[in-house]
Amino acid sequence: MSKSFLLGSLGWVLAVCCLIGGGWTQSLQAKGWDREPVQPLPVCTRLFQDKVRLGRQLFHEVRLSFNNSQSCADCHPLHRWGADGQRHSRKADGSQTVMNTPTVYNVRYYIAQFWNGRVRTLQDQVEEAVRLEMGSQWPEVVSKLAQDASYRQSFAQIYSDGLQAANVRDALAEFMRSLLLVNSRFDRYLRGESNAITPLEQEGYRLFKEVGCVACHQGVNLGGNLLQKSGIFLRRAVEEPVNTSVQERVEADRFQLTGNEEDREVFKVPALRLVTRTAPYFHDGSLPTVEEAVGRMAQLQLGRSLNQADIAKIVAFFHTLEGSLAGECR
Repeated sequence: MSKSFLLGSLGWVLAVCCLIGGGWTQSLQAKGWDREPVQPLPVCTRLFQDKVRLGRQLFHEVRLSFNNSQSCADCHPLHRWGADGQRHSRKADGSQTVMNTPTVYNVRYYIAQFWNGRVRTLQDQVEEAVRLEMGSQWPEVVSKLAQDASYRQSFAQIYSDGLQAANVRDALAEFMRSLLLVNSRFDRYLRGESNAITPLEQEGYRLFKEVGCVACHQGVNLGGNLLQKSGIFLRRAVEEPVNTSVQERVEADRFQLTGNEEDREVFKVPALRLVTRTAPYFHDGSLPTVEEAVGRMAQLQLGRSLNQADIAKIVAFFHTLEGSLAGECR
């Protein structure tokens, strides 16, 4: 079995254990939530709010890019559910990304960052994005930000060593942790509001489990917590990149990182919390509708052929997963 798969499975177990720990355990067991493959998201977050505010400013800061043309929000517009809706995003130098851009919401629950899981922390994700997508070097970024008195003051107030590259990454990571969409209708249903979702949506959830989608899409984020081969039952035809630059190899499947044959076509399983809002689908953005994605995944990953009625039920369930921005725990 793939080491990547084992790593992902362990991550899922740990994530679920952490989320049902503490004060949640007793109530979960009482209501039977601990027996469900999907768990409700926590309704609030405990974060350093000064860092969150600074990170939000940096998230929209074009000076992170080498030519002052692009910010994180260009590929992850928050008003568009954290993704740009393009098959491939535009980088600061005008070229396109190899992979489709996923949503930045609920990213704190990913087992690793990027489609091939090449970094584990949000700080490292920022490091990679600034270097690859924005074409910048950190001394250059820090120098540009240091010319702004408001940034110098904000960093000095929050960090003992002031404006440093590591602190820029830290503030951005803290902001991304705050991007948590919670208290969806489905979360309320799991917590005992039986009328929060319709009978059709309940049937969609039943099918989602019965068909086997939960083998990969489970936990609080319905995915993002393990790495899996794309095409277990049927190899999917994919567009191969025209050139094979170092950057494209870095951004491709997990095999490019490990060199292990078992890691060919292995990617991080996408989270489904905002799946109806973040077309196109798959790591290469090759399918335009969620209905097509459900049907294709059933064939590729589960060896199942779903009729349109069943696909519609599962998609109806997906529409219950959207939440609203989490508040601060008091």
